[in-house]
Parts: sequence; C-alpha cells; structure tokens
Amino acid sequence: MSIDGVLQIVYSLFYLLGGITVFMIGMDILGSNLEKAAGSKMRHLIGKATKNKFLGIGTGTVITAIIQSSSATTVMVVGFVNIGLMTLIQATSIIMGANIGTTITAFISALSMGGFEFDVTATFSLIAFIGLLMTLFSKEEKNKRIGFILAGLGMIFVGLYTMSFTVSSLTETPGEVRDAIINMFSAIGNGKTTLTWEIPVLFLLGLALTGIMQSSSAVTAIVITLASGNLISLHMAIFIVLGTNIGTCFTAVISSIGASVNARRAACIHLCFNIIGCVIFMIPTIIWGSDIARLLESWMPGNVTWQIAIFHLFFNFTTTLILMWFIPQLVKLSTLLVHEKKGEHKESSEDSDERLDKRLLKTPAIAVGQARQEIVKMGKLAYRNYKLAIEMLLSYDTSKKSEFAENEKHIDALNKYITQFLVKLSSEEISGIDETKVSSFYHVTSDIERIGDYAENIVEYADEMIKTGTKFSDHAVAEINEMDGYIDELYRNVEMAFANHNLSYAQNIDAAENSVDAMCDKMKEAHIRRTNEGRCSPEAGSVYLQLAVNMERIGDHMNNIGNSIKTYVEPNA
Repeated sequence: MSIDGVLQIVYSLFYLLGGITVFMIGMDILGSNLEKAAGSKMRHLIGKATKNKFLGIGTGTVITAIIQSSSATTVMVVGFVNIGLMTLIQATSIIMGANIGTTITAFISALSMGGFEFDVTATFSLIAFIGLLMTLFSKEEKNKRIGFILAGLGMIFVGLYTMSFTVSSLTETPGEVRDAIINMFSAIGNGKTTLTWEIPVLFLLGLALTGIMQSSSAVTAIVITLASGNLISLHMAIFIVLGTNIGTCFTAVISSIGASVNARRAACIHLCFNIIGCVIFMIPTIIWGSDIARLLESWMPGNVTWQIAIFHLFFNFTTTLILMWFIPQLVKLSTLLVHEKKGEHKESSEDSDERLDKRLLKTPAIAVGQARQEIVKMGKLAYRNYKLAIEMLLSYDTSKKSEFAENEKHIDALNKYITQFLVKLSSEEISGIDETKVSSFYHVTSDIERIGDYAENIVEYADEMIKTGTKFSDHAVAEINEMDGYIDELYRNVEMAFANHNLSYAQNIDAAENSVDAMCDKMKEAHIRRTNEGRCSPEAGSVYLQLAVNMERIGDHMNNIGNSIKTYVEPNA
C-alpha cells in the first residue's frame, strides 16, 4: 500500500476517534443534565421500586434511559445495596431494567444513519446549536439545563455522523485502501453460522472494547457504524453486541471491590444475568443464525442498522422476560458464588458511617437526599444525648455516661464523615437547587454538633451537682421540665420540616422557639427572685443559670436547622 493510502487510513482513524469522542461527550452532557432535571423524580422512582419486581424493572429502564448508561445505573445500585438502602431482590429487578434502558442508544444510532427522506443529523445539528445559544444567553438555570440537554443530544448525532461518514468515505471510494479494509474485516468474519473461530473472537472483541471504554452504548454505536458501511455483517454485529453485555459488567464489578458482601453480590448478579442471557442467545444464534437474520430482514428490509438495534432490544427484553421469574434463584446463586467473609455482616448496619457511599456521587441528586437522611440521623443522636443529659442532671445519677459518650463519639464521626462527603459532592456537577442544599447542610451539621456540645455541658453540670451534693428545688425542677417540654416540641417540628422539606411546620417552629426564649427569661427572673429570698444556694443557682442559657442556645441551633430549608424550599411547597 502506498504512503498516501496509509495516511488516508490514519487520518480517517483520527476522524473516527474524534467522532467517538463527540458521541461520548454528548452522551455525558445529555445524561448528566437529564439527571439534574429529573433528580427528585429519580428518588421517587427508586422509592417505588421497592414495591415489586415489575416496578423495579420499569425503574431501572427509566433511570438508564435518563442517564444513558447501564453501567452507571448498576454502580448506583451497588452503592444502594452497600449502604443497606436496597435489598438484593430489589436491586436485581432494577439491574434487569437497566439492560433494557441502555438499548435506547442503539436506536438513536440507527436513527442517525438514514432511512428517512429528511436529514436527521442535520436537524439535530441545528438543535445542538439552538441548545448552545440557550446555554450562552439564558440567565435561568432551567433554560440553561434544557440548552445543555439539546446540545448533548445534538452532539450524539454529530458524533455518529462523523463516524459513519468516515467509514463510508473509506469503503465507498474504489482503490487500494477500500480493498485492504474490506479484506481485513472479511478475514475476521464471513457471516457463516457454523461454530468457527470467528464467533469467540467477535464476542471477546465486544467484551474487551466495552471493558476498556466503560460503555456498551458507545461500542454498540461503533458496531452500527461499521455495519452501515458494510464492513461487518449482521451476524458479526450480533456476536459483538452479545460481548458488550458481558463487558458492561466490569464497571460494577470493579466498583464493588471493598464494598459489603451484598454489594459484591449485586455486581455478581449483574454478571450472572448477562452471562445467562448470552448463553441463552448464543446457541440458537449459532445454529439458526440465517433464520434470525432473515427474520430481522423481514422486519426492517435493507437496513442493517435498525436490524442491530432491534436485536439489541430483543435480546435484553427477552432475557429479562425469562429471568425475572427467577430473581430469588439469581440471588441465591450470588450467595453461593460470593461468600461472606469472617466477621462481615450481611446487611449494612443502621449505625454504620458507610451509608454515604461514594458510588452515590455518580447520581448527585440521589446523593443529596441520602446526605439529608444521614444528617437527620445525626440530629436524632444529638437530641438523644440532650435527653440523656437532662435525665442525668435531674436524677443526680450519671450511670448512663457511657451511653452518652458512645453517642457523642458517633456524632463527631458522623459530622466528619458527612462533611467529607459534602465536600466531594460539591465538586460534582449538581443543579443550583442541590448546590444550595449542600451549602445549607454544612451549617446544619455544625448546628447539630453544637447541640451535642451543649449536652456535654449539661452532663458536666450533673457531675458538679453530684460532687457537691447540691440539689435543685421543686420549683426549679418544674421550670427545667417546662423548658424541656418546649425544646421537645421544637425538635419534633424541626425534624419533620428538615426531613421532609416541609415549610408548613415553620409556624410551629417559630412558636416553639419563642416559647424557649420566653422560658429562658422566666428562669432567669425566677433565679434572681429565689436568690434574693435566700431560697437558692450559690452552687445550685450557678448551675441553674448556666443550664437555662445552654437550653436556650440548644433551641437557637434547632431553630437554625428548621429555618435552613427556607433557602431552597418554596413557601407553598
């Protein structure tokens, strides 16, 4: 081959790589912005997925169609299982749905490569430009996000067109380059359906490329491009596509390393599901390959790109339809293949600090919701310690100090862990509303930590009272209990408001916080009156006055937590 021929192939390869790059960037832009737009709906979908396998499969399909990656969905599911947010049964149905959802990219690829009177790619190129204008000139975040979605969708078509045009220019122009390329691909596969060496080579090629590129959608798009240029036959494409379904499991398997036993089992289920599906399809495809090809040809005559897309959907849909009735058996198989290590728990503990799994960062909208749940748990621990402190103070019994100390240790660990997670989350591409939430969460964790510190002060007061043999008067105890009641009421409303993003509790929060402030003033006045009347010892009076101030400040921090949601929740929400 001449130097010009070699250069033509090299330059065409560059264009092909550029097309793949634009395609994958477009997928990332489209998926990430669709995810931002549908963040709350995705959380709602995942909640519904716990009901039954049909909803789970539907959820996996929709989420994967949104984020344009079955690997990302499966990694997210592994993260959910790792933190105990989802059982293996629930995870399996979502994984099955993810395989169906990923087929949408094949249809986008087929759509971009012709069969229509109008130029689809040109239309979407214009759509990409319109999206660019929206991102440049629109001031509203919602419009900018729509612009990115349009731009990402258009880039997918532009990338596919570049790949298709490059392949076509090489194969449709007569000459030594065309002959060399056709001969090379002809050597790999000849379209025969007998069990020959080409089949495992094509299967492993699809597996390896997907494992390297971390995207079965991208490899499928490349296969469709090559098929549109008549470089590979439908038979060859089918075996490569089957290989991509195994290769896409690598991301989840790698992600599960170091995770809980059930997280590793979730990744194992994904792998087993796809292996079984490939075995189910591989044998009849080898034996009746010609009949399958004729069937696909009858559905979409003369259009191999659509035939591949239909096969891809048929494979994943049929595999799911067959195996969805064997979900418990798949879970049991995973327990046999992935053994529990000594001392390892099967389920994540509710008290574990590992519930903010880093895999959740792949879906920031869901990560924000999980961070909020962990903050609620941290708040409950701080409130529990406050109640323990009051109990020890009024009973003059500090036998529960060990429980208090353990809670305080856990509060500090959660504060550090949540803060580190929020820092990582802040570096992700998150929506404006989620960015506001994350910013407020930093302040909320600080407020909760301060509540825990004031509870420690109250325990120190209990120690001091016991050491000096000092006791409060009946009037003082009654006033402390009254103040405690107001704080209880404040906490209940704050927890409901923060946990549920519900501003309807705001009025109750303001009323309870005002009662706490008023009670603090009342306690100070009562202290002065009893001191003047000689009915209060200096030791008891000093503790009582400091206690009133500490309880009032606990109320202030609770009020801060309740008011934090006003920065991102609409008044009518």
